[in-house]
Amino acid sequence: MAADLPFAVDLMVACLRAGQPVIGAVDAVADALGGPLGERLSWVAGQMRLGAEPEAAWGALAEDPSLAQLARAMIRAVRRGAPVAEVLIRLADDARQAARASSSAAARKAGVQAVAPLGLCFLPAFVLLGIIPVVAGLAAQVLAP
Repeated sequence: MAADLPFAVDLMVACLRAGQPVIGAVDAVADALGGPLGERLSWVAGQMRLGAEPEAAWGALAEDPSLAQLARAMIRAVRRGAPVAEVLIRLADDARQAARASSSAAARKAGVQAVAPLGLCFLPAFVLLGIIPVVAGLAAQVLAP
């Protein structure tokens, strides 16, 4: 869900800028995405369509760590009367930046983890081909009469 969040938020912003109300935008994005994120967004749209307070509907998503930022942003926008599209644009940018940072960290971690197996493979070969012949040659010269 965290990977789909920036795309979903961008779609929501596009719907809002096209003139859709928040409920319609959330419903359209839920239909377009599908999957677990689409199901949760569809549930929020259904709750608001049935008359639930937007804060309560979005607050239910705050329990999920990957959707907590979206829920908090939408609750803040509802409370303050802020333009939702601007809040969502910042949220999408933050989510993309977090995804880039986590993928970069995973790539660095993979590089570090690859060193140990490579060392274990090359160390015996280095010892057999580099160290043992030198030690054998020195021992032959020292022990020879």
